[in-house]
Amino acid sequence: MQLTTTPTGAHRTATFWMSHAWLGTHVEPGVTLAVADGRIAGIRTGVDAPPPGATVLRGLTVPGLANTHSHAFHRALRSTVQVGSGTFWTWRELMYQVAARLTPDTYYDLARAVYAEMALAGITTVGEFHYLHHAPGGAPYNNPNAMGEALIAAAAAAGIRITLLDTAYLAAGFGQRAGQYREPDQHQLRFSDTTADAWAERASLLKGSDHALIGAAVHSVRAVPAGQLATVAKWAEERQAPLHVHLSEQTAENDACQAAHGCSPTRLLADHGVLGPRTTGIHNTHLSSEDIALLGVSATGTCMCPTTERDLADGIGPAVALQRAGSPLSLGSDSHAVIDLFEEARAMELNERLRTHARGHWTAAALLRAATADGHAALGRSDAGTLEPGALADFTTVALDSVRTAGPVPRLAAEAVVFAASAADVRHTVVAGRHIVRDGQHTLVEDVPAALASAIAVLHG
Repeated sequence: MQLTTTPTGAHRTATFWMSHAWLGTHVEPGVTLAVADGRIAGIRTGVDAPPPGATVLRGLTVPGLANTHSHAFHRALRSTVQVGSGTFWTWRELMYQVAARLTPDTYYDLARAVYAEMALAGITTVGEFHYLHHAPGGAPYNNPNAMGEALIAAAAAAGIRITLLDTAYLAAGFGQRAGQYREPDQHQLRFSDTTADAWAERASLLKGSDHALIGAAVHSVRAVPAGQLATVAKWAEERQAPLHVHLSEQTAENDACQAAHGCSPTRLLADHGVLGPRTTGIHNTHLSSEDIALLGVSATGTCMCPTTERDLADGIGPAVALQRAGSPLSLGSDSHAVIDLFEEARAMELNERLRTHARGHWTAAALLRAATADGHAALGRSDAGTLEPGALADFTTVALDSVRTAGPVPRLAAEAVVFAASAADVRHTVVAGRHIVRDGQHTLVEDVPAALASAIAVLHG
């Protein structure tokens, strides 16, 4: 495993010609984009033909996609957890079995392949919700951040950016008495630093870079005792870092929190200073009107993960009400039942149609914003997710001539991409001006399917 990181494109100068580009409000034909030092240096429209020396991108080029919520090792569960029936809680037992087999080396191999799959899907930044910290049994590695550093190195090797959301996971759930929490079980020992102070001490050793930002996460209100929530929030506040939290994914969590603290998980987080504009709640599925108002007034974000939420039978979250209240929306592939941000985007709209029996809750533009600018902002990169001077030169090109996207007139290319395209239609992915996916082939990982198969086989062997 190579634990050193490489720059994603510093000091690189290049020119790209895009047959069509999404400029935030409309599709523009014939666009040239200049890149210098990994950022967009200039944009010209009305360029009918590629200038000499320009790299040609045919299709619809959109800002790079942001996968706001990922658990890389869950990719090893794909298909295995589709056998038979069950609940979120039975799925969790299978997840623990895979987690128990991972080492820094095998995690690097798996994450490198998973992040390469993301690049092939047009994702240029991933938010990795990372809680697999220690060796089985809970003993720290000689390098206490060996697992986190493996993820950072894997993202660099796959050519994408990462926000490592180092996660406090200290308890197995609420106890029998108010204020009491259960000790981590045998599966969870490698997740736990025992206290939030110990978590903060270890997390402080992580180093960021151009391609890697360091953020924080509260796994959930059931996994971090209420009295220690403020420690995690303070750590993030001092660093102006993103802070994420699984929130009200299951009604059982709501019921247990109510029994233990006499309030909802959202209220508990609010009372301990966790909510705010740098905080993102993951799922936010089962919320009361008071919860929605608390999230909105604090400008706490919401990351919807529709493919996982439907795979685990979690339910459909109140995304429309949350956004109206003031909670910015982003998207994640979470358990990686599939890795396809176009599917996540349209699923959010289509789920709402099923729930309300009405159409048109979000435009294609709004869904693209959730998949790009608002997702990057949730990961601490407000300078990404747009095609404009000064922004990071991260973008992806989607074919407009596949069996899914062919036919619509160019001005409707965004609608074609959001409501019909799949990850398989991504032709190019560029990060910091560096071509990571070219003509549908990853330029750094030679055979992504083989890399995935090999890394997953080790964990099931």
